[in-house]
Amino acid sequence: MDLVLLTFVAVFLLITSGVLLVMYRRELRARLASVMMPQSEASESAMQSILADAGPTQIESFIDPFQRVLPRSPEEVGVIQKRLMWAGLRKDAHLKIFYGAKVILPVALVVLVSVTRAYQYGPFFVYAMAVALGFLLPDFWLGWRIDKRQDDIRLALPEALDLLVICIEAGLGLDQAVIRVADEIKLSQPLLSEELNTVNLEQRAGRPRAEAWKNLAGRTDVDSVRALVSMLIQADTFGTSIAQSLRVHSDGLRTQRRQQAEEQAAKTTVKLVFPLVLFIFPSLFVVTLGPSLITISDMFKKYLIK
Repeated sequence: MDLVLLTFVAVFLLITSGVLLVMYRRELRARLASVMMPQSEASESAMQSILADAGPTQIESFIDPFQRVLPRSPEEVGVIQKRLMWAGLRKDAHLKIFYGAKVILPVALVVLVSVTRAYQYGPFFVYAMAVALGFLLPDFWLGWRIDKRQDDIRLALPEALDLLVICIEAGLGLDQAVIRVADEIKLSQPLLSEELNTVNLEQRAGRPRAEAWKNLAGRTDVDSVRALVSMLIQADTFGTSIAQSLRVHSDGLRTQRRQQAEEQAAKTTVKLVFPLVLFIFPSLFVVTLGPSLITISDMFKKYLIK
């Protein structure tokens, strides 16, 4: 039984690792191409990849019959599209892949349970857990990706604001400074660079500056970005110094990050109670009281024998 369970877990982890490697392969290739190629060639390669992704892909054609199985309402589709946008997945194919995965993964886990005979522990319970896990796994993965992306953007924002302040004080306008900062942080902080480039493209397409920055807050759903957008809109409306406002906002973000770190450090004393009680204290009791208990036991045996 234990061997069957270990085989099931090992095969499941192997399949999950393979899926993650396939999903991140294109992103890694794009980043390597941006480092190894010149700027013009990298831009041309990125444009070609975008045009290639715009057409039908093999994954999309494979996933399309499965994603039609699940019923969905317009409200649910809107919520999923918003979450996919927060995760940086903005193509229509991503929505189809998400719904297709919620059908394929339960079937794959049921087949895996049948092949490894893990159902011997209880057929109804094991199959129900396999179906529930396969159905909820895409939601868990999407939530993890959203949190990771928001954390990366939140951590990259203070440094980007410092560069923005330097560019503005050097004489550049806000739009030109955004372009320059996006180009400078492209390798170190690609997510924030992509969002700033999107703001620039929206403005070049004819959208007002305030609307483009509001769209940035909606795409990221990060509190610090939303506060930055409100500050920029107010500074643009009332004519205050953008550089000074950005410097104050950057200092506030660093102070907030330091306070959050201090809060997490203060919580460690409470979180350490459970490992101490469950793992460290029993071993200490065995080490300190074990020899005494052995001595007492030998003494009782000696007197009882006498």
